[in-house]
Amino acid sequence: MNLRSVLLAGLMLAMTPFSALAADLPDLGGRKVAVVTENAYPPLQFVDPKTGKPVGWEYDAMNEIAKRLNFKVEYLNTSWDAMIQAVSDNQYQIGMTGITINDERKQKVDFSEPYMRSEQFMLVRGDEKRFTDPKSFADAKDTLVGAQPGTSNFYVAVYNVLDGNEQNPRIKLFETFGATIQALKTGDVDLVLTDSTAGKGYVDASDGALKLIGGPLGAEDFGFIFPKGSDLVAPVNAAIAALKADGTFDAFNKKWFLDYKLGQ
Repeated sequence: MNLRSVLLAGLMLAMTPFSALAADLPDLGGRKVAVVTENAYPPLQFVDPKTGKPVGWEYDAMNEIAKRLNFKVEYLNTSWDAMIQAVSDNQYQIGMTGITINDERKQKVDFSEPYMRSEQFMLVRGDEKRFTDPKSFADAKDTLVGAQPGTSNFYVAVYNVLDGNEQNPRIKLFETFGATIQALKTGDVDLVLTDSTAGKGYVDASDGALKLIGGPLGAEDFGFIFPKGSDLVAPVNAAIAALKADGTFDAFNKKWFLDYKLGQ
């Protein structure tokens, strides 16, 4: 994985002069905000296998945003396939689960400014030798890719790796990202596409059972999502800008992408 690219992107996003962002942040008066996540995307958000508690980069970021804006977070869980619609329907006020910002999703929800940029890679078993890049995977006709429907990884698999057919039988669908990883480990699929952040977490925790291969298949920006017209977007954007400027996000990057070892 090109972890350096993730950290460099974060540093680039943080280069806005702090003086330009030093104005006092809005005070939301202690209001309660329901934040929904999936807890299946390490190191962004996941259940720590040692403690059983939900942790991750996004939890640290959201907790710090809530502290600086003076609101109280109520964390809730739902599946990925239900999340965007549920936020759109105002069942939750914010959604976070490494959600790629794109125009189709913007029709249903509002996004924050990007808080992270990541690149997608091919995650395979550690002993995989049949293919090394998208072309050789496509040529290996007996191989399968696992994906969640409606995700960036699904569409990259369809259009950047295979033949553009969304019903291609070589794509095996799963309800959660974690289920695709388990299927990869057990040999039910041979490839999972993942952004570099999650991929790094799974590889580090696999003790050699998984690896990332090939070059990046494209960059994507992650953002928090809100119901259309939410009055939380502007304050959260202001907090994101402040956290980039003062180095807080850089500290989270170091903590979760360099120092943290899943399960250790």
